[in-house]
Amino acid sequence: MTKIALITGASRGLGAGLAEALAATHHIVAVGRTTGALEELDDRIQAAGGQTTLAPMDIINPDAMAQLCRSIYDRWGSVDVWAHTAAHAAPLSPADHIDAKAWEKSVDINVTATGRLISYVSPLLTPTSTAMFFEDSHTGEKFFGAYGATKTAQAALVKAWAAETAKSGPKVHLMQPKPMATALRARFFPGEDRSLLAPPREEAARLLATLNS
Repeated sequence: MTKIALITGASRGLGAGLAEALAATHHIVAVGRTTGALEELDDRIQAAGGQTTLAPMDIINPDAMAQLCRSIYDRWGSVDVWAHTAAHAAPLSPADHIDAKAWEKSVDINVTATGRLISYVSPLLTPTSTAMFFEDSHTGEKFFGAYGATKTAQAALVKAWAAETAKSGPKVHLMQPKPMATALRARFFPGEDRSLLAPPREEAARLLATLNS
């Protein structure tokens, strides 16, 4: 029976790394906004012998995400792994100068969409399925108000879900990646020496290995 891995935020970075790492054992359903990046991911996975279903869409579109989950159910019935890596990195700014649109987008993607997706995807998960989320809150750090607040809210939601499903499943994990050479991090630390950062594919493999340790 085909194992299914749903990656929300698969276009690049950790999401793409997880998709490539899981493709050896799972059919990948790759969700992302950037069609070109998804097609490049598909090329890499196919070259390695894997298979993908590309879903170029925005996770803040509830109708699109509901239709995707329905399609997954109709085709495969369930999801074995769900990795949610999509995040919005609002520009750094003092808390009293956060741009209204940047704040709204941060809440929409980092909080509202996550809560909605949990309700949409959970019916696809079995007691032995795994859901993966990733902590990067920067809580209380100066200039990280919008990102820190919304990622902290996301983490609180995930921790609640993990506690609620601890005995019944699915297995819900809030994981802490090492600093990675991603476009999101480059927005926060543009002058950083990226040679010191973990490649997303290697960090994805490390995180997946911790699930089985």
